[in-house]
Amino acid sequence: APEGREFENVLEMVRGVSALGMEVCCTLGMLTARQAVRLKEAGLTAYNHNLDTSPEFYGSIITTRVYEDRLKTLAAVRKAGITVCCGGILGMGERETDRIGLLHQLATLEPHPESVPINMLVRVEGTPLASMPALDPLEVVRAIATARILMPASRVRLAAGRKQLSPEAVTLCFLAGANSIFVGEKLLTTPNPGPDEDEQLLQSLGMKPLEPHVV
Repeated sequence: APEGREFENVLEMVRGVSALGMEVCCTLGMLTARQAVRLKEAGLTAYNHNLDTSPEFYGSIITTRVYEDRLKTLAAVRKAGITVCCGGILGMGERETDRIGLLHQLATLEPHPESVPINMLVRVEGTPLASMPALDPLEVVRAIATARILMPASRVRLAAGRKQLSPEAVTLCFLAGANSIFVGEKLLTTPNPGPDEDEQLLQSLGMKPLEPHVV
């Protein structure tokens, strides 16, 4: 997470958004217990901190931090009274057992994360995973269905990589248990379907988005 003046600037932004009566969610990386408390005091509603994959596969993808650091951050966020947004990424070369391991880790968090984003690897040219084979959409459907069974009250969010899926595959994801999507180009670091596309898809499925929530 940012420190010093940079962290103070983040707190000021959280206060500003909260003052508008809106929920505030941040993604800042690792947090100390004190930072989590200060974010809560500033008005933070939710904190996104993904586990990404299973403990066993984690070291093959990320070398700057250990898995336990992520769990400690989640514990600090929860203790501070902030809701948790925590999920993972599929298609990074992990085995099926790693996907099971990720979902097991999420389902053993107490309480379950309020939000569980299921991301698909977006292959970006020039990055180490650019040559990974395309993910079978049915693997995404299977992961979502398992997440829904294990965490029945969580919002299972169809997140990054959704642009790679056909409308039929997205429909299967909804039927399997996804009940949330990220809308628009601003929330993710990779391309996302436009709001008009999403509106048309939801209308074709007879689904109506919830009204924006204010605090």
